[in-house]
Amino acid sequence: MSEVSTASGVGRVTLYKHFATRELLLEAVVHRAVADTADALSDLGLDTGPVEDALERLVRTSWPILDRHRKVRTVALTAIGHEALRAHHDPAFRHVDQLIARGQDTGSFRNDLTRDWLTAVFYAILHAAADEVDAGRLSSDTAADSLIPTLLATLRPAHHRPTPKPS
Repeated sequence: MSEVSTASGVGRVTLYKHFATRELLLEAVVHRAVADTADALSDLGLDTGPVEDALERLVRTSWPILDRHRKVRTVALTAIGHEALRAHHDPAFRHVDQLIARGQDTGSFRNDLTRDWLTAVFYAILHAAADEVDAGRLSSDTAADSLIPTLLATLRPAHHRPTPKPS
């Protein structure tokens, strides 16, 4: 709380007046980050054009927001727990869920797995990229370029996947 107080330029008393605990402050930060993401995704027209193009727009828009807040996620997991963090993500999850549903309806995305599972996998892959950036094994600037083909390979039905070349 001292670091936040100093960084924000407000006194600790003022900070505690608005957020009585570290957990409440973290919940507010997570809520704001997810709300910003949901707002950004609302403006993308994810229900128009080819689903693969919509997925690319979604990743290129959401990755910089996740990247900017990736340290908060790590702290929030410990402080407020996985279930609370997941509950905060529902507004952003809705956009991904709807895109995956559209992809399944058009045959662009696999139907052999549930939409809920594919949505969870989508977010797991995004967060794995954030972990790799933290570990220095992936560049933040090129993460979206890795995420898009990885997600498409995961979401596409088997008949859309390239056949591996024999060695």
